[in-house]
Amino acid sequence: MTDYDAIIIGAGHNGLICASYLAKAGKNVLVLDARNEPGGCASTREFAPGHHVSDCAQWLSQFDQSIVKDLDLKAAGLKLGKPKTTISLQYDGDHLVLDGDTISGAGVDSADQAAYRDFKKMVRSFAKLMTTLYRSRPPKLVEQNWTDRLTLMKLGLGLKLLGRERLRDLMRIVMINIYDVMNEHFSHAALKSAIALDAVTGTSMGPRSPNTVYSYLHRATGEYLGQSGTTQVLGGMGAFGRSLATAAEKCGAKIQLDSAVTAIVKTEDRVTGVTLNSGEQISAKLVISSADPATTFRRLLGYQQMEAGMAKRVECYRSRSGTAKLHLALSGLPSFTGLSEGQLTERLVITPPMDGMETALNPMKYRELSDLHTFDISIPTLEDPGLAPQGQHSLTAIVHYVPYEPDIGWEAGKPQLLSQLISELEGYAPGIGALITASELVVPSDFEASHGMTGGSWHHGELSIDQALMMRPFPGSTQYATAVEGLYLCGAGAHPGGGLQGLPGRNAAKEILKRGAL
Repeated sequence: MTDYDAIIIGAGHNGLICASYLAKAGKNVLVLDARNEPGGCASTREFAPGHHVSDCAQWLSQFDQSIVKDLDLKAAGLKLGKPKTTISLQYDGDHLVLDGDTISGAGVDSADQAAYRDFKKMVRSFAKLMTTLYRSRPPKLVEQNWTDRLTLMKLGLGLKLLGRERLRDLMRIVMINIYDVMNEHFSHAALKSAIALDAVTGTSMGPRSPNTVYSYLHRATGEYLGQSGTTQVLGGMGAFGRSLATAAEKCGAKIQLDSAVTAIVKTEDRVTGVTLNSGEQISAKLVISSADPATTFRRLLGYQQMEAGMAKRVECYRSRSGTAKLHLALSGLPSFTGLSEGQLTERLVITPPMDGMETALNPMKYRELSDLHTFDISIPTLEDPGLAPQGQHSLTAIVHYVPYEPDIGWEAGKPQLLSQLISELEGYAPGIGALITASELVVPSDFEASHGMTGGSWHHGELSIDQALMMRPFPGSTQYATAVEGLYLCGAGAHPGGGLQGLPGRNAAKEILKRGAL
């Protein structure tokens, strides 16, 4: 007799969501996590006395609102701040403001303003189409059953409803790069780079890289999934993770923390349970992993448990990030040139021109430190003062074009890079250095060590066409079920991919229930 119907590896947001849907269906579910708090990357951490920051992701912008309703997350404690405007900072203080379908500032002319409205309308039409795939299991193109055929029929109808002109645009741009698309649509350099930022963050790509249009559209799905813009989770991102854990337990799932899974147990031809770091073995009808595919197959299952072709696909799966996090404890509120105090609550971004972003990418590829970086900045303490001591503030920034491991090593590289990043911030916020009482730089290899993300990839693998949709993570493991009987995937390495969407967890649970696997 098995101990549980399903064991879920990892109490990140996808693992908790999957557990909730299965438990709501009456299944006996155990969630295991090595950390001492739920949420995975959706967590809050004290990095300096009294200063709390969101460990990885700092914005909620893609989360499917159907999950909020299904799991009653508001009753479970989820509270969101106001939607954020994006402000692209310029040296001269004449900043570019992107607010919904409108743009202003930085000398943007009427032609680019009109082009931006048209561009956003186009993107939303594509995002709406993508949700047809995102909210379903990825259909097989051969050996289809009726579920797959229905999904493809819905997709076909959506393509038809786009109209001839939009369909032509989609087929033309989806396989090319964001650099060319930006140059086709706009003339304003700051506008082009501000949009391109959302195509490359969390990747190892520059604007000229193939697949960056798909990466941008992936992020843009948040505009159609019901999330009302980029928002801050009140209480820090950890409050999001805790609300999901509360919801999962209300549904009947059991969550066991401080319990690292060291191996997935395979007996004969199927998975039968897991082994913990304590040596304890727990059995289950199914094991569902929200860990990244490389961790799941390479470290927990082991190549010896796979056929050669599958092992090769695992080995070739690309999972490397160029994203770091900068955390600053500040004795007071920084002053950014040209920004009012009220504007400091918004999403602030710093991007070099697109050619500069490409220039920054090159050193990163060759394990060197770049001279230019992109910043996605939040000062969460303005809307949520409890995250810092009274009168003090925290600044946190997602920083891009940081190598996994520089040739000089991080012991020497971190102080050098930290100094460089603060110098870059000083160009927009003069005097910010004098306000810093503590600082922390979290690089990709740190994320790998602390969160078990191979290559430090927040997305659990490159978001590229050959690792997306019906090919994610790779052939043979594309519909949440893997080639190994009894082993399923429910994390960001499964369809539709990374970001705080919650759809991999939701879709995996629905697929398991539909198959009658439990």
